[in-house]
Amino acid sequence: MTFRPRLLALALLLSPLPLLAADAPAKYRSAQEIIDAAPDGDWHTPAAENLLYMELDGGRVIIELAPQFAPEHAGNIRTLAREGFWDGTSVYRSQDNFVVQFGDADADEAGKAKPLGSAKTHLPAEFQRAAAGLDFTALPDRDGWAAKTGFVGDFAVAGDGEHAWLAHCYGTVGAGRNNADDSSIGAELYVVTGQSPRQLDRNITVVGRVLEGMELLSTIKRGPPPMGFYDDAAQRTPIRAIHLASELPAGERVPLQVLRTDSKSFADAVEARRNRVDGFYKRAAGHIDLCNIPLPVRVLPN
Repeated sequence: MTFRPRLLALALLLSPLPLLAADAPAKYRSAQEIIDAAPDGDWHTPAAENLLYMELDGGRVIIELAPQFAPEHAGNIRTLAREGFWDGTSVYRSQDNFVVQFGDADADEAGKAKPLGSAKTHLPAEFQRAAAGLDFTALPDRDGWAAKTGFVGDFAVAGDGEHAWLAHCYGTVGAGRNNADDSSIGAELYVVTGQSPRQLDRNITVVGRVLEGMELLSTIKRGPPPMGFYDDAAQRTPIRAIHLASELPAGERVPLQVLRTDSKSFADAVEARRNRVDGFYKRAAGHIDLCNIPLPVRVLPN
């Protein structure tokens, strides 16, 4: 029999073939579906010495400190937490579409300020740091505030190639200051509860972000304009205590994990948000803003 490869190839091309699975369009998975299916290796447990447990009457807020970006402030905050500085203080400011602020509400009144114990009373401003040495996972999307954006560990970061800084996204925790850039020590902290005020980037030392319990802060009753400071002390939200997770026995710590921002699962979840296509969305955005990327967090069963 004479073998005719060209005719055989032509016959194969003309013959109807079943559609291969590889040729079928991939089924869209939502960001939540991707996160739910993320393997255990894509999750990590934040260091206990970087976690603050803020105890309110309504529950617990968990804050992760960012010593890579604000080492001096992170160290001072740890000292303040160990020595119980915030125990019995309050959230004394809630400004609509901006921040809540907490600490010693009477600090400016002579003789009433709480003692700082062994915490430092002066720190350098830590608005930004050198970009070199950071494990930076970049986003391809344009940003109106910085040449580059992405993530370093659990934190939303912006940069210009030479420097990098933590972005003021929802849930960001910063150190309140006066006009002088080195007038913050971490005793008065604020949390962003409104539209991301990126104009504050590189103007205030950012010390971390809320991982769990944002609903307890974002629903606090707003104070009066213009800045949300309560006129009546009875309207303040009491803080029972703020302590470091590392100061508690292992069995009393929250078994909290965060999806690694350098993992494929995180990248896939971001892409699903960037180009969402489902029954509701008629047009995919093809773009995502740094501050519109939530950080997936899970609490493991005890």
